[in-house]
Amino acid sequence: MTRGNQREKDRERAQARGGKGSKNKDDGLTPEQRRERDAKALQEKTAKKAAQSGSGGDAGGKSGTKK
Repeated sequence: MTRGNQREKDRERAQARGGKGSKNKDDGLTPEQRRERDAKALQEKTAKKAAQSGSGGDAGGKSGTKK
C-alpha cells in the first residue's frame, strides 16, 4: 500500500481542523424551537424585503420569469 501514510496524515489533518469553521448543528435547541427561530427569521427577512420593494426600486429582484 503506497497511500497508507498519506491517508494517515490526511486523517490527522482533518481531525486537527475539524473544530474550526464547521457549522455546529447541535445548538441546544429542540427541533420545534429551531423551527420557530427559523420561521421568525424568515418573517423578518420577508418583511424587510417587502418594505424595501415598497419604498422604490426593484434592486436585485426578479426581472423576468422562466417559462
